[in-house]
Amino acid sequence: MSEEIWAALAATPLEEVRRRAAVIDAITEITPVEVDGAERFAWNDGGGQSAVWYFTPDKQALLLTFDHESDLNLFAEEDYSVQEALYGGVPEHLVALVRNRPENYESLNLVDAETGATILYAGGVFWFDGERWHQAEGFLDHCRREGLDPLSESGFTYCLGVYRFGHEFAPDQHG
Repeated sequence: MSEEIWAALAATPLEEVRRRAAVIDAITEITPVEVDGAERFAWNDGGGQSAVWYFTPDKQALLLTFDHESDLNLFAEEDYSVQEALYGGVPEHLVALVRNRPENYESLNLVDAETGATILYAGGVFWFDGERWHQAEGFLDHCRREGLDPLSESGFTYCLGVYRFGHEFAPDQHG
């Protein structure tokens, strides 16, 4: 199922991904936020799972997923360097959208004890380069080292289910 949703996301034009994120944001009454020119949309299930999208004006995107019950819940580890490493391979201008930002319901911060720097926690880190979606290299490296399946352990399947990638999507399907 995870691979099917990954393939469906990859086949969905970014403008349609953004539209779906905006619709779910509106239905769940989460206020969109502007972050350094990027649009931030989010979804959460009220129980610790979330998806957070950042869409930049230059047609790139960052997607963070989080499942509080998975082995990728690094928030419980309280290790800034491990969380920071998950963003490895993501262009700096996208990672900057989640560094030293205020916390919100979907994303809490991990703090570097030495510098006071913060980064929003995520179990899954995905990004769109203007042409295709990627799983962050740091995220994949961590999953390989820990023997974790990236898409299932990150909550990717569950967190993206509401967006219905690979299926028709209309607001009245989500009431």
